[in-house]
Amino acid sequence: MTEAAANKNHNNTRAIRVLVILSFLLPLFFLLDLLIGSYYITISEILKAIFHSENANSQVLLIINQFRVPKAITAILAGAALSIAGLQMQTVFRNPLAGPYILGVSSGASLGVALLVLGTGGLLGGSIVSVASSWGIVAAAWIGSGLILILIILISSRIKEIMTILILGLLISSAISSIVNILQYFSNESMLKSFVIWTMGSLGSVTNVQLAVLLPSVLIGILIAFFSSKFLDAFLLGENYARSMGMNIRFARMMVFLSTAILAGSITAFCGPIGFIGIAVPHIARMALQTAKHSLLVPATILIGALMMLVSDIISQLPGSEKTLPVNSVTALLGIPIVIWIIIRNKNSNRL
Repeated sequence: MTEAAANKNHNNTRAIRVLVILSFLLPLFFLLDLLIGSYYITISEILKAIFHSENANSQVLLIINQFRVPKAITAILAGAALSIAGLQMQTVFRNPLAGPYILGVSSGASLGVALLVLGTGGLLGGSIVSVASSWGIVAAAWIGSGLILILIILISSRIKEIMTILILGLLISSAISSIVNILQYFSNESMLKSFVIWTMGSLGSVTNVQLAVLLPSVLIGILIAFFSSKFLDAFLLGENYARSMGMNIRFARMMVFLSTAILAGSITAFCGPIGFIGIAVPHIARMALQTAKHSLLVPATILIGALMMLVSDIISQLPGSEKTLPVNSVTALLGIPIVIWIIIRNKNSNRL
């Protein structure tokens, strides 16, 4: 066996070992997330509630199945979706600081919500708040992110240079942010408060009914990502190399963009904007596995992203306190040190 083959087998063995460890950690942190809350519940009571035991306390049953389980599942979906979206964007743009919102998907969702809460709300008064509190916000965010997706797909079908698409995505995001700022400036106090609360991000506001929509949406986006693994491997070597290997660049790019838009758009719609997970987690996955093979990186990124979001949710609960922190603030505090380390590590190699 050659040295290259031996190293490849060693890396694959290491990657599989890491995946097994992550698979054991995920249910443990899921259970820990169910334990944390303002109302103390024992592990035995949680298990009784989950399996609908006859001895389960009715109040515990309500808290677990209607609030904590949906919130924990939402955390897993959000972490996995945003992390995969970030992995794809970093690979396609070959930029270590690319994140899931680089195409303006998050900005589009924010614009949709801003138009509903700040624009329409200003015309109809306080009655819009009851509509915007649930499906109104979700629908507005989906429409906004969907329109941006269509625009990006149209651009990518006409422009071959990937960095040009990156710059256009950033310009679109900046333009949308400016519109949102104008809407905020002219909105009344109650409407502005509703919008600001949405921008803080929340995992606990997703109901079981909404979860039934969010779950298949994220699964579709992840399946497309698995399908695109070979495309992502080729993108690592540059589009010219991928084109020389016979890969349809436009189709591959559209599949990656579609997956990213579905994943980031769905999470933003239901949970609000949640930052830094998509930038930080792919780097953690690469360091843990020490491989660039996306058939291994994709599942590892899913597991690490889910774990990191569960940890963020646990921290946001402020164990021992009845108060909670905005999850977006916690993910920023966890993700920013990693991003700073990435910048410092790559400064001398001119990779940024």
